[in-house]
Amino acid sequence: MIGICTLGMAPLARAQSSVTLYGIVDGSLLYTSKTIDSTTGGNAGHQFSFSSGGISSSRFGLKGSEDLGGGVRAIFTLESGFNLGTGAIGDSNGNYFGRQAWVGVNGRFGTIKAGLQYSPFFTALYDTDPRAMSQFGSGLITYLDSVLVTGLFNPNAVSYTSPEIAGLQGSAMVALGGSAGSYQAGRQYSASARYHFGGLMLDVAYYSGNAGGSAASIPVPSTVAFEGRMAGASYAIGNLTAKASYALYKVAGSFDSRVYSGGLAYSVTPFLNLDAGVWVTRDGNNSNNHSILAAAGAEYSLSKRTMLYAQAGFVNNHGSMDTGLAVNGALYGTKGSTVGVEAGVRHTF
Repeated sequence: MIGICTLGMAPLARAQSSVTLYGIVDGSLLYTSKTIDSTTGGNAGHQFSFSSGGISSSRFGLKGSEDLGGGVRAIFTLESGFNLGTGAIGDSNGNYFGRQAWVGVNGRFGTIKAGLQYSPFFTALYDTDPRAMSQFGSGLITYLDSVLVTGLFNPNAVSYTSPEIAGLQGSAMVALGGSAGSYQAGRQYSASARYHFGGLMLDVAYYSGNAGGSAASIPVPSTVAFEGRMAGASYAIGNLTAKASYALYKVAGSFDSRVYSGGLAYSVTPFLNLDAGVWVTRDGNNSNNHSILAAAGAEYSLSKRTMLYAQAGFVNNHGSMDTGLAVNGALYGTKGSTVGVEAGVRHTF
């Protein structure tokens, strides 16, 4: 009888949990009229190259959940980035599951996560970026130019996100430095608040991080000491969405970058999407350092999972500003004006 009952319960137990394999494969051809010479900082000439991740970084991952009863679920995500051109680890902090590696629980009380994860500061910037943090010509360029992956991939972190109540939702994160005897080494704080009403969304967020700690030994360190603040808005009317934001990256002993952005996204048809944006960066410590980045893109869906895309961008740098055009192949730019174009294919699974 016990054996019969156990066998009878097995299908129910399996139905209460799930594990999903997912990913993005994105490859493109990139041209820029200038490239930066890493030794001199000057112009090394134009380039034409293969790029892994023109719109989205190529990645794969596992995500799962289990019903614990009472509306509570255990959840987890493991995610690795890779370079489509070489097969090597890429677009992460340099580790195998260097994009996300966390476990948590969610329910009516909200969501709690522990492990390597995105900060509320970065997700707020993502939500208000007019080109959805594309790997070419977007706010992701100005972010990485300022602080690399700090605040993007946060190790040793614990976070809480509340449910949305009357349009309001909050999120907070603390990342422990992991250095014995020194709580402040590598410590990172972040918090955000969002208001949503109809087509309107307002976001504010904060970030504070210290150098050092265990994250300093990661292949791509995520411990640039900086304070970040942002405020942004998004408004959707039918197929048109307008977004604007202000972000401050106050880097210790370096730039005090203030980034103003705005742009539009429009769904022409269910298969064709267009977007465009402008990002103006100014150094609060030296007015001679400033740049303007502008980019536009078109995406055409061949199916639910596969799209073709084309992007074009322009950047102009003054003083010591080195804003680039693309995450892979042109993250940093040289003085003066540079134009670039990129075309590729993106598949999700």
